[in-house]
Amino acid sequence: MMQSRRIEAIANQIVEMIGAGDFDANNHLNTMELAARFGVSRTPIRQALDLIALRGLVELQPNKGYYAKQRIISQNDSDVATPDDDASQYYRLADDWLNDRIPEHVSESLLRSRYGLSRAEVAAILTRAAEEGWAEHMRGYGWRLLPVVKTSESFEAVYRFRSIVEPAALLEPTFHIDRDVINALRRVQQSLLDGDIERLPANRLLLAGIEFHERVMELCGNTILLHALKHVNRLRRLIEYRSMIDRGRLYKVCSDHLMILDSIESGDNLEAAHQMRLHLSGTIATKSPIQQLFGRTMPEET
Repeated sequence: MMQSRRIEAIANQIVEMIGAGDFDANNHLNTMELAARFGVSRTPIRQALDLIALRGLVELQPNKGYYAKQRIISQNDSDVATPDDDASQYYRLADDWLNDRIPEHVSESLLRSRYGLSRAEVAAILTRAAEEGWAEHMRGYGWRLLPVVKTSESFEAVYRFRSIVEPAALLEPTFHIDRDVINALRRVQQSLLDGDIERLPANRLLLAGIEFHERVMELCGNTILLHALKHVNRLRRLIEYRSMIDRGRLYKVCSDHLMILDSIESGDNLEAAHQMRLHLSGTIATKSPIQQLFGRTMPEET
């Protein structure tokens, strides 16, 4: 059951990638590249693609492989960064944890009673929380809810950390330019500027920003730095899911991303590092939608 949920999660992320323009219609979906991207073997990738094919979004061509059949544009009238309307109980649990209404250690029976859910529903919610990085199953009994970014001070600390680490990563001696990665990131950022900022749902816009920074970090060749960035991104994600998206500011964010890519491609990583620091420090930003939760101005980059 755990494996099937994992395959479903991979399938949903691939669908989001197609929707964001990572793959255009008729693009070949390379299972080896996707496996490396998700950190799994090719078997679950094929299973996920088979699942998407059943929805009519991917085609398996004999002796050729999987191909994206169409560009998916998701419509979402709300700018609240809630990934889907079917997960209200998941966000009830998250909101209770963010507001200290439930203890750090919880049992499945406690959650079933509190939210009026079945055993399977609670298991699905906790599995999703574990995949998001804020819950872990304890040996023997129960679950532990992990610390997340809950306050303005902790949120600012995340950005101070990122403004130190991400520019430094661009100056690592192991940094290498991967044209495929650069081109893929450029396509996504340009698609956002060309209209996807207004069309895509809020959660996909947040994930596009996270993906940009993590994939640039991958190029530095330092797995410790990459792991650290992914960790803090997981910690802040719940807060950002509760925020309101200011789509207008994202035009500046995406333009900054493209400028950073330009500097990397030209081999001027010193300038790219400078641009990244400005980008994350908030000196070229105005206000963050996160301030609506904390009541103060915060860095606005995603």
